[in-house]
Amino acid sequence: MRLDGIRILDLSRLLPGPYATQLLADSGAEVVKVEDTGAGDYARLMEPRTARGIGAIFEMVNRGKRSVAIDLKAEDGRAAFYRLVEGADVVLEGFRPGVAERLGVDYESLAAHNDDLVYCSLTGYGQDGPWADRAGHDLNYVALAGLLDMTRDSPDEKPQPPGYQIGDMAGGLFAAFAVVEALLSRELGNAGGEYVDVAMADVVASLSQSVAYQALTGDPAEPRPGETPLTGMLPWYDSYETADGKWVTLAALEPKFWRAFCEAVGRDDLADEHGSQDPAVRAALRDELRELFRERTRDEWEAALADVDATFAGVYAPAETVDHPQIRARGIVERPDDAPPRIGFPARRSEEPTATAETIPERGEHTRQYLAEAGYDDDEIERLLESGAVR
Repeated sequence: MRLDGIRILDLSRLLPGPYATQLLADSGAEVVKVEDTGAGDYARLMEPRTARGIGAIFEMVNRGKRSVAIDLKAEDGRAAFYRLVEGADVVLEGFRPGVAERLGVDYESLAAHNDDLVYCSLTGYGQDGPWADRAGHDLNYVALAGLLDMTRDSPDEKPQPPGYQIGDMAGGLFAAFAVVEALLSRELGNAGGEYVDVAMADVVASLSQSVAYQALTGDPAEPRPGETPLTGMLPWYDSYETADGKWVTLAALEPKFWRAFCEAVGRDDLADEHGSQDPAVRAALRDELRELFRERTRDEWEAALADVDATFAGVYAPAETVDHPQIRARGIVERPDDAPPRIGFPARRSEEPTATAETIPERGEHTRQYLAEAGYDDDEIERLLESGAVR
């Protein structure tokens, strides 16, 4: 996919919105961060920081972008932003509902300057509903969406926050998809400009398809943590501790994978227990598997089952993942000579977009350039800089 020639004005901060626009930048789009004239995107200052003293999260999701600094509360600042909008294809924002309207940068206001504009609002709970105005973070979104409840081994245990920000990242991913969808619709002539409202809680709820039917229909087998086929009910779909205190996963849902596993580990006697509905049989089988996996280390199990079609894999910490041969082979970890390492675009494409610089923009680094492109002359730019409307 190539988005060469698409210009995106990104008003968002922190992680969800910048992740969305990073995916689009990695697809060839020109992404311009529109930061305020104060601190800018405060992810720049968050811990941990890189060797350059910049927040690591900021560097991970703002590669190859441009930055302009504009005070949207100032009349001249808004006027400058409107000029930029005239030459843009997309605006993405992550303000709480109502903030964009108060600043005069909502869809209706901007569509008056560019009626072909694709405008995406990415928020926690969306633009309407009783929770629309609530403050929130990822933990709140996954809690509402049902995911947090399902992280427990049993209903009696404490919910465990996911290791990654599922709502933030899935929300950003879906926002990028929605933007591309709207751009395609525009190019096909099915629509002109378009407004897209993405709520991170909605996106996480959409990920619940494996348990949604029971939840929606009041099925007696209502999904409960640790009690569904994919959350711990089945001993042949679970994680097990190994001799070195590490963990492995077995996901042998299909009988053929289970039989391959049993044959490989010399336990053909367990083969016929797959699919048992008897809780006692399942409990006994789980105990057998616990004892079995404690006999070897994680890496020994990896070596023993490497060529067995048994849906088996070790559990790896993020620091191990980035150096794993499979991950290295896919090329998703990028270690350029002139920039910090990062996790790159998660797909291979036969048609690669035009490469962009791997640099991280300084706040307001490109303000002059884009104001000039928008038609401001040198004197006008100096006046705006002196007034503080831009930086």
